[in-house]
Amino acid sequence: MAKELKFPDNLSVNGFLVRLSKWLILVGLILVGVIVIANNWELSFFGFPAWYIVLPAVAMLVGENAIKIWAVKKYWQKIPFYALDVLLLLLITIFTDGSLISTFYIVILSEFYIGQEALAGSIAMGASSVGTFLITLVVSGYFRGDTFNLVSLLTNAFNDLIILVFHFLLMNFTVQIYRKNREIATTMEELEASNRELRRLNEEHKALAVLEERQRIAKDIHDTAGHSITTVIMQTEAAKLVIDRDVEDAKLKITAANLQARHALEELRESVHLLSGSTEHMTLRESLLSIARETMEGTEIVIRCAVDDADVSESKRRFLCNSLKEGISNGLRHGGATAFLFELKKGEDKLTFTLSDNGRGMPQKDLAEGFGLSGMRARAEALGGEIAFVTEEDEGFEIHITLPLDGKKTGGES
Repeated sequence: MAKELKFPDNLSVNGFLVRLSKWLILVGLILVGVIVIANNWELSFFGFPAWYIVLPAVAMLVGENAIKIWAVKKYWQKIPFYALDVLLLLLITIFTDGSLISTFYIVILSEFYIGQEALAGSIAMGASSVGTFLITLVVSGYFRGDTFNLVSLLTNAFNDLIILVFHFLLMNFTVQIYRKNREIATTMEELEASNRELRRLNEEHKALAVLEERQRIAKDIHDTAGHSITTVIMQTEAAKLVIDRDVEDAKLKITAANLQARHALEELRESVHLLSGSTEHMTLRESLLSIARETMEGTEIVIRCAVDDADVSESKRRFLCNSLKEGISNGLRHGGATAFLFELKKGEDKLTFTLSDNGRGMPQKDLAEGFGLSGMRARAEALGGEIAFVTEEDEGFEIHITLPLDGKKTGGES
């Protein structure tokens, strides 16, 4: 099996590049120093060989730069080392022919440019280094007895100055590009880490949402279907008690029980479909009309419907369907209703549900909200809606529900 390729992260790559640059600077100093010593080996000043001075100066320059590069971390702690660099370069310039001095500056400045975060600091160091380089040439010329001439000085140092300026531009451009790329890479890593965390949280949220939905469905099964089955038992028991003396009343109770049982079975099937991940293909209007049609089949119940269609969430669709079933069952069981009028109207920002029956009704003051009505009210309020129950003796019973359309609030607020 092929091994998975593993690439170093940005931190390890950055660390490697920093260490490599330090070694290159140190090796560069050593090579330039060796070349300068070799080129000036036979020179003599004031009656003694130049390398007597140049060799120790180069060795000290390499040593103190090694300390500065590897041991000193803060800029202010490096200031004495930069001052020592200037003195040693002045000494080397005086006791050599002056060649490759600018190369020493380039190598030492490379270390500064790499470690400097602000471009302004690099500009200041580069400008001061050019000035120091020119001053060093003037001082070394003085010790040799040369006459100072500004034009001659600038002419002789022109190539070196061009090299120093070009080195400044190249190094700082490279360093800035490298830092920007490093920032981008770091940002990308942080974004990727954030994306991984978001994906993890999203998966947890999905799992939690599924669990909450299953718990809600289980509660619906326990509350709604359980209540319906209990009602069926009570209705059939009541029918048994009156069947001998009031056949019509018994038939009505049996019809109501049969209807309640069918509704309970439908609710159980719908809950099972939701738990298994099946989707509801009927529109809201089709679902409501189907409930009315199934209620009237095989019975003498009449339901007149005027239903607008609307796109609503699954929770609102289930609530409206269950409210229609509950309202019809209550009208049959408690009011002895034989006819219903059902309307669902879609407004600009809300749905209006109205179900009225021709049952016995009761005085409004005597209305007590039992399990079914109180559950209906709680569900309507949870969905951001309002509900009202209106009844009068011998005037039937009405249910009025107002729900906001998805993305809307009640009261006409969007």
